[in-house]
Amino acid sequence: MKAAQGKPKRPLPPPKNGMLVRRLIPVAYKVYNARILLINNLRKLMKVVPVKGCKYCSEIHVGSVGHPFRTCRGMMSDQRRGEHDWGSTLVEAVFLPVEAYHIEDRLGKHIPHEQRFAVPRIPALVELCIQAGVDLPEYPTKRRRKPIIKIGKNEFVDADEDDLPEPEPDKFKQTLLDELHFDEIIAPSTPEETAALAEETLEAWETVRDGALKLMKGYAVRVCGYCPEVHVGPTGHKARNCGAFKHQQRNGQHGWQAAVLDDLIPPRYVWHMPESGEELQRELKTFYGQAPAVVEICIQGGANVPEKYKGTMRLDIGIPSSLKEAEMVI
Repeated sequence: MKAAQGKPKRPLPPPKNGMLVRRLIPVAYKVYNARILLINNLRKLMKVVPVKGCKYCSEIHVGSVGHPFRTCRGMMSDQRRGEHDWGSTLVEAVFLPVEAYHIEDRLGKHIPHEQRFAVPRIPALVELCIQAGVDLPEYPTKRRRKPIIKIGKNEFVDADEDDLPEPEPDKFKQTLLDELHFDEIIAPSTPEETAALAEETLEAWETVRDGALKLMKGYAVRVCGYCPEVHVGPTGHKARNCGAFKHQQRNGQHGWQAAVLDDLIPPRYVWHMPESGEELQRELKTFYGQAPAVVEICIQGGANVPEKYKGTMRLDIGIPSSLKEAEMVI
């Protein structure tokens, strides 16, 4: 601190100075398109790979028949002794749509509680891509061409941009994909097409997660320490809509902290079906592994198992053929 006294302050780096991180703009476009591709492919795969969802809780299972484990905590679960009531489900249950407020100026004022219904909410991953450089006409955002000028600890003014020439076409801009309508979703007709689609979907899943992690290192993402609320920006919003435990003592205010990748893109773990195709047995629960729902769908569709998921899937553990054999395991 003493060495810095009397010397000019170092300029703020992007994005703190209001400018975009140029090297992350292509990453933002790649993540945005990979997300759209992932959603479209999942809708196609779920026509041939059955996915079940409980009617009373949020649990899902990838398979023609739901798992037998009594883990339901939904309505009237005590009457069913924790058993799930399985039915069909949607892609939103597999790839969870975590939402966040869309802010037009990343460095602007906090969203007050009174404006919580006036500010649009969009997928948090889309908001992260917008702040990182993706331009969507339906969600305008402020793009500065000069760094901000600090006039106080928490105050700044925008630099005068009148002397700048007309902006040139953005060389980083890419063509954006669109989500398919339900009547445009065509299921793969052969096992080869299903396997190729599963591999492409798995690659899109990894692209989304790896790219989002890179963006989060450059652009701050916050999560509430009490509830799953996510906010994309240097500081959290002021909307008092936290409903977690003892929220009355905080008047509904969130406790913001730095988010991790799983807060933005929840992996949504499900039970992994054995390669033998046998249905899961309640008594052999300790021998089964788990995998993210997207990964499990792709594997059952014919994709190769990624090395990073083999540990949680417990592929190196043999599954007993009967309860008597399981009791003999030491």
